Amino acid sequence: MNDWPDGWTGDRRERSNRYGRGSAGAQPEGARAMPHVQPRGVPQQSQGYDRGHEPGYDSGYNTGQVYGSPAGGGGGRDGYGGPPPGAPRGPQQAPDWRRRIKVGALTLVVVILAVSIGTYFWADGKLKREVDLSKVIERPESGDGTNYLIVGSDSREGMSAEEKKKLHTGSAEGKRTDSMMILHDGSNGPTLISLPRDSNVTIPSFVGSESGKTFPSTGRQTKLNAAYAEDGPELLVRTVEFNTGLRIDHYVEIGFAGFANIVDAIGGVELDIPKAFKDKKSGADFQAGTQTLDGEQALAFVRTRYAFANSDLDRTKNQQKFLAALAAQTATPGTILNPFAFYPTMGAGLDTLIVDKDMSLWSLGQMFFAMKGVTGGDGTSMNMPISGSVGGNLLWDKAKVKELVNQLNNDEKVTVSGN
Repeated sequence: MNDWPDGWTGDRRERSNRYGRGSAGAQPEGARAMPHVQPRGVPQQSQGYDRGHEPGYDSGYNTGQVYGSPAGGGGGRDGYGGPPPGAPRGPQQAPDWRRRIKVGALTLVVVILAVSIGTYFWADGKLKREVDLSKVIERPESGDGTNYLIVGSDSREGMSAEEKKKLHTGSAEGKRTDSMMILHDGSNGPTLISLPRDSNVTIPSFVGSESGKTFPSTGRQTKLNAAYAEDGPELLVRTVEFNTGLRIDHYVEIGFAGFANIVDAIGGVELDIPKAFKDKKSGADFQAGTQTLDGEQALAFVRTRYAFANSDLDRTKNQQKFLAALAAQTATPGTILNPFAFYPTMGAGLDTLIVDKDMSLWSLGQMFFAMKGVTGGDGTSMNMPISGSVGGNLLWDKAKVKELVNQLNNDEKVTVSGN
């Protein structure tokens, strides 16, 4: 007995021919029913929609089920599941704002870290680590805190003839120290000590920075800046350590052009000048009062010496005052957090800084903020104590210098006063 609906036989060719006739069959197109297969042994039930169809045929219309959709489920679009067109949708799940905030915060942290690390290596790569303090011999023992020797040189390296004329630097070859300071950074606040370039010092034995040759001491006494002119930064460090007994941990030097560029990069430095003065050699021409100095004016201000009675001592005070103001106005959120101010300032300064081989960018930053602390009232600024002069050279007060160095080495509050 054949269990298949009418027209279905085991002959595949007949089934193919039957479906291939289209509307040309004996029954109209709309009257033909789609065959429905029932499993053997399952009774066939009429669903009340029988128009002469074979017994057991279920059209599915009375149940709302579209042929081909899952049993018991509502017909979806084209019978493939999901709500039919026009059917109301269920309530949508609210956005997970906590998760979004966490993802956003994590992304921001990653970006900040990437920028910070990139900036660090960019800035660190700009430092010129040219001074080798390992060549300095017979060094004093290290004390507490960190000691920086900060040198302003009259180097004209990289300056055009027009720039030399504008900045009143002259065209002398080589370079000499125009200013020298020791900055001690310790737990009792920073201490900034100016070393007058005309200080009378003894040149000790030393090893030549280029030749490697040992030069024995002859007891020769001369101006402090002669040590730099004779054999550069290494001999200057050796001479300062020998005459003070204070170990220098780091060396930082900046030339004329770099100094002026930094000032211009931050838009000038505001300074209160208590008394008007002029100096043709430096190009200084200042009125009394608070004013903003650009790079050219700043360089003239720190170089002026002939307009003052105590030329070298008064000049060192001006240098301290200006450098502290420069640090205070540069180490601000407006400069550090603003990339349009930060990167030009860093680029202008780091390109012209010469430091020792062990100087890190972190140490340089600590030095800069210690300098700022001098202006903020957390530290002390002074000249090296002077007891008199000989042959135009300034004599240090040896007793006061010894007491000062002991206080610095022990990281104590400085009570010694300078000139």
